[in-house]
Amino acid sequence: MNRNNKGFTLIELLVVIAIIGILSSIVLASLNTARGKGADAAIKGNLEGIRVQAEMLYDTNGGYGVDATPTAFTAAACAATADTLFADTVIKGQITSAGTAVDSDGMANGSCVSTASEWAVSMPLKTAPSTSWCVDSTGASRVVSPAGTDKGFSGNACK
Repeated sequence: MNRNNKGFTLIELLVVIAIIGILSSIVLASLNTARGKGADAAIKGNLEGIRVQAEMLYDTNGGYGVDATPTAFTAAACAATADTLFADTVIKGQITSAGTAVDSDGMANGSCVSTASEWAVSMPLKTAPSTSWCVDSTGASRVVSPAGTDKGFSGNACK
């Protein structure tokens, strides 16, 4: 009997499957790095947008708040506190979007501080959670390292 077997042996198939597995793990590792960098870019972009809206509020109301006499907001977790800069729906949305890029806690991820004449917001970075991206009313936009209760601020500005 003459047998003409056409096909692959079990060992050949296992080798191919192993190679595919190794290649897919390399690709997935690269994708996770790219996702983290994308999340950091979303955090930075959303926080940058706050500056424009805050300046519009300042021009309209003569202070950083939703009216002419905004309430000071001490350095704490961001909240849509009435009569502050953070009660503005656009700013609240931008902080929430930046926080959602970190994880599902949204606005609660960030730290905020404001007075009638100054404000600052910081948000932890996805790729380096011990650091935060901080923007403030002086035009600063940089990485800060929060320590203790300072939330990454020096007074009412990024440190």
